[in-house]
Amino acid sequence: MTTSRPSPAPNDEPEHRTGPVRLRGDLVPDSTTDQRLLDSRGSSDWVHTDPWRVLRIQSEFVEGFGALAELGRAVTVFGSARLRPDSATYQLGVEVGRQLARAGYALITGGGPGVMEAVNKGAREGGGVSVGLGIELPHEQGLNDYVELGINFRYFFARKTMFVKYAEGFVVLPGGFGTLDELFEALTLVQTRKVTRFPIVLMGTEYWSGLLAWLRQVALDHGTINETDLALLTVTDDVEEAVRAIVEADSRPGHAVRLG
Repeated sequence: MTTSRPSPAPNDEPEHRTGPVRLRGDLVPDSTTDQRLLDSRGSSDWVHTDPWRVLRIQSEFVEGFGALAELGRAVTVFGSARLRPDSATYQLGVEVGRQLARAGYALITGGGPGVMEAVNKGAREGGGVSVGLGIELPHEQGLNDYVELGINFRYFFARKTMFVKYAEGFVVLPGGFGTLDELFEALTLVQTRKVTRFPIVLMGTEYWSGLLAWLRQVALDHGTINETDLALLTVTDDVEEAVRAIVEADSRPGHAVRLG
């Protein structure tokens, strides 16, 4: 007598989110929406599908603007998804979220695990609004349990707009390529005056010291940046100093940072 293999419990099946849609099992695609948009190889079908993609992109902006328009004063915090709750950086993220919330700010993160989870947790402990802006990835992360207001995006560029448009400044904790991408995009927006009076705080002097040394000893020496560009960054290990940098920039006359 043979016995059939039991089907996996729903919680054991692979799960994939694409915008508001959740897929499991055999319905999980082998590529992401962003990947399909940017991949120019293959047939010329994109000629016919790209106009429809524009409508989907438009819908992501509409959803984001609608959900966040009444958020109020907020700070976006970036950091690694890979750090565990027992790490010092995770605990630092909790404190950053808590203190900024107590200062009257909503906290916006990428909504994932690691530092993002820590900041969302701290935001709730500090009595602030905890926001997570998730993204469709090949290996699903999902929004962490501390997110109160969550939006899942298909397209990175729509999500990035929300990070900046609804924030009074950025706090950047140790992270990898994604965190570096967000950091340098923010610096570029301030350097080119796409946003003004926008504080950018790096938390973790030891972690960032090598990057800052390279900027000073290589990029500055080559003339590709100048001292004014480096002055855009506040680097500290002190959460109170980080909060103060945000609050002081926010209170200056003519403070205007949000993208129109």
